[in-house]
Amino acid sequence: MKTILVTGGARGLGAAIVDALSAKGYNVVINYNESKELAEKKVQELGEDKAIAYKADVRNREEVDQMVEAAIEKFGRIDGIVNNALIGFKFDPVAQKAFKDLDWEDYEQQLEGTMKAAFNVSQSVIEHFIEQKSGSIVNIGTNLFQNPVVPYHEYTSAKAGLLGMTRNIASELGQHGIRANMVSGGLLKTTDASSVTTDEVFDLIANNTPLRQVTTPNDVANMVAFLSSDEAKSVTGQNITVDGGLTMN
Repeated sequence: MKTILVTGGARGLGAAIVDALSAKGYNVVINYNESKELAEKKVQELGEDKAIAYKADVRNREEVDQMVEAAIEKFGRIDGIVNNALIGFKFDPVAQKAFKDLDWEDYEQQLEGTMKAAFNVSQSVIEHFIEQKSGSIVNIGTNLFQNPVVPYHEYTSAKAGLLGMTRNIASELGQHGIRANMVSGGLLKTTDASSVTTDEVFDLIANNTPLRQVTTPNDVANMVAFLSSDEAKSVTGQNITVDGGLTMN
C-alpha cells in the first residue's frame, strides 16, 4: 500500500490530488500550514486509518523533517511526495505588478514558497527513498512558463526553476529507483488562487483551447495520481502539461 505526502493538501488543487490518490487506495499525508479545519475534515472523510493531517510550514526544514518522521511512524513508509503548496500568490492580472515595479523580495517570496519548499520536502525523504530503492516526486508547475499570457513574473520564474530542479533530481537519483516529474496545469477553475479570475478570462481561455474547456483541479490531480503510481514506472524527468492543448510541446 503506497503512502503519498501532499503539501498544501487541505484545499484547492491539493485537496483534489488527495482525493485522486485516495481513490487509488493509497494512504495520504495531508500537509497544511493554516487550513487546519479543512485538513482535519478531509481526514474524517477518508478515514483515520488511511489519512493523517500534519501542520508544517514547508519553508521550515525542521518542521518538514518532523512531518516526514511522523508519516513514516504512522504508515511505515513514504512512497511519494507531491510538492503542491502555493504560498502568498493569487492569479489576479489587475493586481499583478509590472516588472518595473517589482522588488527582489517579491521573487524571494515565490522562490522560497516554491523551490525552497520543494527542496526541503524532497531532500527530507531522499535517504528513505534510497533505502527502499524507490520513490516518486511530483512537482506542480504551470503552463505559464511556456506561454506567459499574463506575466506573473515572480511566480512563473520560480516554477521554471522548479522544473530545472525536477530534471536534475531525476537524472541523479534514477539509479536508486527514484522518479521526479512535473505536472503543469493551466489556469484551474476554480481554486483559491484563481478565485479572483473573472468569467471573461476563463471564457477567453476556453475559446482558445482545442478542447474548448478550462482545466479543472481534477484534471491535474488525475495526472498526478498516475505519475505517483507504478503504471508510470518508466516516466521520469518529464514536464507533462494538462491544459486541454492550450500549449503544446
